[in-house]
Amino acid sequence: MSISEEIKELVILRLETLPSDKKISIGSYGEFSKEELIEHVKKEDSIGKKMIEVEMEFLKAFREGIIL
Repeated sequence: MSISEEIKELVILRLETLPSDKKISIGSYGEFSKEELIEHVKKEDSIGKKMIEVEMEFLKAFREGIIL
């Protein structure tokens, strides 16, 4: 499955808002800096796809009013 450039750019923009000194844990994949996650999203590897999936689920929940 190919991920649209618009979705990748949206996820990257959201990741860029995170503090640079924090690590993000992605389940059993481990911890990553925002810069590492951005690179994974650009590559569309398994970690990047997981990050895109998480972000899209968050935005869907936000749109549906589940998250305020």
